[in-house]
Amino acid sequence: MNTLSHFAINAEDPDRAVGFYGAVFGWQYTAWGPPGFYMTEVGGLHSAIQKRQDEPFPTVIGNFECSIAVDDVDRVSALIVANGGEITMPKVTIPSVCDIARVKDTEGNTFSICRYH
Repeated sequence: MNTLSHFAINAEDPDRAVGFYGAVFGWQYTAWGPPGFYMTEVGGLHSAIQKRQDEPFPTVIGNFECSIAVDDVDRVSALIVANGGEITMPKVTIPSVCDIARVKDTEGNTFSICRYH
């Protein structure tokens, strides 16, 4: 019962964010509900890209640390940079766990990409 069921990516420019996540990870979002709101399913989780706002629900400040499993950290890092994101921590190896890099999307959100061993 205590499993992650949804994650949202807050964005200044939701259309730009949809393009970034589509180009880097192949996620396909569908417009749903109010303007600037998109839905998809990623690995069995419901996901949204939504416009940052103050009303009626203030945007969450800070970051819930998330990691996205990838097949090649170097390849995905290059896609992130090519699509307007940035690398905030170059790839390192955590022995017997994963190769990991911290990155930032076009909207300033940070997350990790990992190739698990």
